[in-house]
Amino acid sequence: MDLTEKKLAGEQVFSGGFIKVQRDSVALPDGSPAWREYIRHPGAVAVLALSDDGKLLLECQFRYPLARTFLEIPAGKIDPQEAPLDTARRELLEETGYRAANWFYLGKAYPCIGYSDEVIHYYLATALTAGERQLDEGEFLEVLTVPLAEVMTMTLDGRICDSKSLVGLHWLAAWQRGELRCEAL
Repeated sequence: MDLTEKKLAGEQVFSGGFIKVQRDSVALPDGSPAWREYIRHPGAVAVLALSDDGKLLLECQFRYPLARTFLEIPAGKIDPQEAPLDTARRELLEETGYRAANWFYLGKAYPCIGYSDEVIHYYLATALTAGERQLDEGEFLEVLTVPLAEVMTMTLDGRICDSKSLVGLHWLAAWQRGELRCEAL
């Protein structure tokens, strides 16, 4: 069965500094018309920064749409013409002050497929070296180093609950068990 929806027409209904909103008219598989509204996103990276002693870097950050702080793995949006690995290196340094000697690509995920074209590229960073953070203007966050076993407990008791971090931690666990093979970059 062909489940493809065919775009008939479309328009951008909002353009902000970060995202754009698109509204398209489509023909459904049976030919009937429908509307699709979705967010155009530049893409992002997420970093699982694992220290030699088995601790993971986490960030505590206030997220305005939900009016609360979240514990998350470091992440950020891809700038125009920037390769995802370059974004991962930049974001890790800017937000945490750490650099990594070893980088591994874990995979990619689409966090909001019903209303966004966002893709997140996941990286594992090891052999960490601490340095000075270089936060963007208006960026406020706290960096924590947490034993990985405790991080995994935090995913089960709700202290870590954003999908980006949960997916990354799932892949990190698979990598540690030898089920997810990735080559060093």
